[in-house]
Amino acid sequence: MEKVNKKTIMNQKILILFCATAFQFSMGQQTTIDLIPGSNFERSIDGKEVKLYTLKNAHGLVAQVTNYGGRVVSLWTPDKDGAFADVVLGYDNIDGYLNSSEKYFGALIGRYGNRIGNGRFELEGKEYQLATNNGKNHLHGGDKGFDSVVWDATVVGEDFLELQYTSKHMEEGYPGELKIKVQYRLTHNNDLEVEYWATTDKTTIVNLTHHSFFNLGGHGSGTINDHILQINAAYYTPVDNTLIPDGTIATVEETPFDFREPKPIIESLNENNEQLKRGNGYDHNFVLNHNMTGLNYGAKIVDPVSGRRLEVYTNEPGLQFYGGNFLDGTIQGKYGKIYEYRSAFCLETQHFPDSPNQPNFPSTLLEPNEEYHSFCRYRFSAIK
Repeated sequence: MEKVNKKTIMNQKILILFCATAFQFSMGQQTTIDLIPGSNFERSIDGKEVKLYTLKNAHGLVAQVTNYGGRVVSLWTPDKDGAFADVVLGYDNIDGYLNSSEKYFGALIGRYGNRIGNGRFELEGKEYQLATNNGKNHLHGGDKGFDSVVWDATVVGEDFLELQYTSKHMEEGYPGELKIKVQYRLTHNNDLEVEYWATTDKTTIVNLTHHSFFNLGGHGSGTINDHILQINAAYYTPVDNTLIPDGTIATVEETPFDFREPKPIIESLNENNEQLKRGNGYDHNFVLNHNMTGLNYGAKIVDPVSGRRLEVYTNEPGLQFYGGNFLDGTIQGKYGKIYEYRSAFCLETQHFPDSPNQPNFPSTLLEPNEEYHSFCRYRFSAIK
């Protein structure tokens, strides 16, 4: 009898799981959704009122968003049996976010998402020095990025929230007054859409993104290493010891970064690979395969236990996959849940890290006569 290859069988099972037909969220018995009281977020910060907003769609998806940092605080989606769980990490009160050692839970990130080497870049012959808040590098907009400001919020509908913020000239060291508008929408297709626009009065750099920490088993439910991930990328940007790209665009082939076919996150995580060592696991930018029409398909990830599935679509050229490497079990999140090592993942749609210092990367320049536009769609479903 021919010997059966165990890896082949596993790959066949993964393919079946990924290709299974999603069903409408109305199936099964809906469990109770434990909404966070709005009063937990009522606070005045920098002279502006902080509030918590609740969005709902017709299929039962619920998102709670605060205008402090534009954060998605909770996001309730059903599993294969119709049982709902909150699939993002965070806190159930404003004090948690103000005092956390992990300041980016669920936040809008800017003016520049990801890292800029040595906190420096040159623009129109002038060098700009930014805060070095990540070792010797600049991360996610600086000491007080867009994650730490109070946005002006407008409730457009039951499933639609608009946020606006004006970043002053030289705020956190960036040139130009930048006017930003961001919209959160829950659609009838069970998407959470995040759409961004920005204009400037001086040439500047912009790279906005969203930083939810997801666990499709529910926040605080343990590791995400068994989640099955596919990333639509044949290349990625390797990094140095400080996680700044070295300027090359490298193939994922025959590396742990090859997620072109779905595989469990853990499958290649413990390989003897210098890039994995530098990132303490996965914390890298992937170069998305470009779709000539419409949005780029970025990634798909499935929790094989709950059946929850998340797909990512964007107009951005890159996607940062972060595997929760710096969570260490010391953070107590919503309703007392402990956030353990690698118990969340992030899929951040973006331009590439350190692009202002990498001439072969797509440009992040924004001119006064232009409008910045970025779009991210997180599509949720559940499969048997």
